[in-house]
Amino acid sequence: MREQLAKQRGSCYEASMTLVRLTDVLSPAAASGTGLGAFNVFSLEHAEALTAAAEAAGTPLVLQISQNAVRYHGALAPIALATLALARSGTVPMVVHLDHATDTSLVDEAVELGFGSVMFDGSTMPYAENVAATAAVVRRCHDRGLDVEAELGEIGGKDGVHSPGARTEPEEARAFVEATGVDALAVAVGTLHAMTERRVALDLELIKELRDAVPVPLVLHGSSGVPDEELVRAVDAGMTKINIATHLNQVFTNSVRSSLADNPTMVDSRKYLGPARDAVTVEAARLLRILNGL
Repeated sequence: MREQLAKQRGSCYEASMTLVRLTDVLSPAAASGTGLGAFNVFSLEHAEALTAAAEAAGTPLVLQISQNAVRYHGALAPIALATLALARSGTVPMVVHLDHATDTSLVDEAVELGFGSVMFDGSTMPYAENVAATAAVVRRCHDRGLDVEAELGEIGGKDGVHSPGARTEPEEARAFVEATGVDALAVAVGTLHAMTERRVALDLELIKELRDAVPVPLVLHGSSGVPDEELVRAVDAGMTKINIATHLNQVFTNSVRSSLADNPTMVDSRKYLGPARDAVTVEAARLLRILNGL
């Protein structure tokens, strides 16, 4: 059933060549019961690899630039403009998305640059403060044609926050969405950010409860620790946007290590970054096909 739905959904994207907003691809994915891959961009090589993967798989993709990546580069605009250019030149719908932003000035800059969505992260705030801050971001972004993702039930592993035992309560999630007007909600169901082993078993029953309670698509953060078969079960249970960063970074880094180990006198960075870029393309395309039931 998932494969049939994915094929039906994929056909409507074949002629699209646009840079889109999140709900343009998130809503169809949720309606068809398929997953939307959301992979993080850390460098130009990552952006090139991921856009090539979406082309190879023939599926939409969310290209995510996190606040931490912005801190690494020292500014949002250079990496953002390169990623936006690649997304615009593609033949499948792509979203350029600001991920885990706590700085509202960074949100405003993403709006001006032409992002399709932002993820405002108020998950460390008390509930009432999270609602107020998120609602204010939603109003600003909706006025400018951007979609907003938020997080409820702080997902562990990022900057030392708490364990994968955290869980999002369905009725609180429903009330949060109604109070803020967000377009997607990241929920805590057993994942942990920055995992380097793929061994997480998700709380699938809670995912089903959240899907029934929450009126917007659900987002799974920390998906690098989730094995393939569990990702499929998560999508079947009701998850739609699937965020993966660390796993693809491992693929990239392992390729670089291998190239340099085999060629200890190599000095041309293109000769090890190029194969790493290609390795990420292959793995990202494989993940996109899994998430889309292809």
